[in-house]
Amino acid sequence: MTEKTINAERVEQLIDVFGSFDENIKRIESEFGVRIINRDTELKIQGEAENTDYAARALEGLLSLAAKGEEIDEQKVRYLISLVRSGNDDKVGEIAKDVVCVSAKGRPIKAKTLGQQKYLKAIEKNTITIGVGPAGTGKTYLAVAEAVAAFRAKQINRIILTRPAVEAGERLGFLPGDLQNKVDPYLRPLYDALFDMLGPETYNKYLERGNIEVAPLAYMRGRTLDDSFIILDEAQNTTREQMKMFLTRLGFGSKIVITGDITQIDLPGDKISGLKEAIRVLDGVEDIAICRLSASDVVRHVLVQKIVAAYDEFEKKQLPAQPKKFVKRK
Repeated sequence: MTEKTINAERVEQLIDVFGSFDENIKRIESEFGVRIINRDTELKIQGEAENTDYAARALEGLLSLAAKGEEIDEQKVRYLISLVRSGNDDKVGEIAKDVVCVSAKGRPIKAKTLGQQKYLKAIEKNTITIGVGPAGTGKTYLAVAEAVAAFRAKQINRIILTRPAVEAGERLGFLPGDLQNKVDPYLRPLYDALFDMLGPETYNKYLERGNIEVAPLAYMRGRTLDDSFIILDEAQNTTREQMKMFLTRLGFGSKIVITGDITQIDLPGDKISGLKEAIRVLDGVEDIAICRLSASDVVRHVLVQKIVAAYDEFEKKQLPAQPKKFVKRK
């Protein structure tokens, strides 16, 4: 049995770290099989040597986040535990860095994982960024945040959000209204992200002025988009022709962010995903970044992370076994 002691600077930091009904401390105790005792600003950790060290590093990381004013929630605790287990807890300070922008309600928007931090840096550094990853990794939301930040800083004049309406034709025909009304359900996630960051009134004002455009991918054909921040969402459902058409819309002073999840392709079986092909074709091209987010970057409910991991494991088991290669002896 080993014991380690950690001291917090202020009691308020410990209150943040402990969480409601001490749920964060209980999670660390359960995860590492240790016992944590609190006396004033002192924390004593008791358990096996290796587990005690892990728990101490997790607590130190949480205290450093609390000292920077970060809100300690379940997602942060679970993510920090994963960083400790992978030996990357020394990088915890990176996830509490720059605020991308502030939402309409005054909430700071920033990266919550190291993968998201790399994704944001890639968007800021490159003209075209392709963000690939499972649901809940913040691909679209963070891209919209970067677009709003660039617009507020007057780096661009327009924000253009687009995504393919895969179920074109018959199924769309059952929806009421004109074409714009019919495609609106497909664009809803993009509206939601903009509403959150700008507020409905500001959003509508910029929409009327033409500073914001939310449209299906088909509306992009034949245009050259200058001084714009363009986001293509759900890009896994583009065809190779649509992807090439979209990429060649790039004008001067513009940025493009393409997001998608190649495990959720809804195209007919005979169609090649434009996103999968673009990743192969554009990999290594200067000023184009390809960011791959993983299940560890999921920031939704913890079950989403488990669902993604379960599906990944299932799909690996379904892959056909590779035939053994026999080398002919001379």
